[in-house]
Amino acid sequence: MSGRTDSKRFRVRRDSVSAARRHVRTVLIGRKLGGLADDATLITSELATNVIAHAKGTGDYFELGLRRRNGVLILEVADSYQWLMPELRKPSDDETSGRGLLIVDALAERWGVRPRNPGKTIWVHLPVRTRLP
Repeated sequence: MSGRTDSKRFRVRRDSVSAARRHVRTVLIGRKLGGLADDATLITSELATNVIAHAKGTGDYFELGLRRRNGVLILEVADSYQWLMPELRKPSDDETSGRGLLIVDALAERWGVRPRNPGKTIWVHLPVRTRLP
């Protein structure tokens, strides 16, 4: 998977969240990166859920990309919703949502958002740890 991007499009609908999680797990296990599968699938779930909740009606698809480069797994979720860039915030105790990016922030080495035309891409870096003999 080094340098090569595995990209897949998913429809902007609820059942795509679980399909995206399954895809990430399958790709990572197939590329001998199964140790990252739990964190990567949780991050994928949070980001795909955000697309479904906030980008509905702006495009039919979102795109999920995975690649390994320089000891880092780069996970990207891109959509066509361009009016609101996600921001890390701390929801109040009585709010029932708004914690997804807190989870991403806790699991990722780094993450960020970059605009694209149209829309945005959220990228996440997860370090690939190798076992010592």
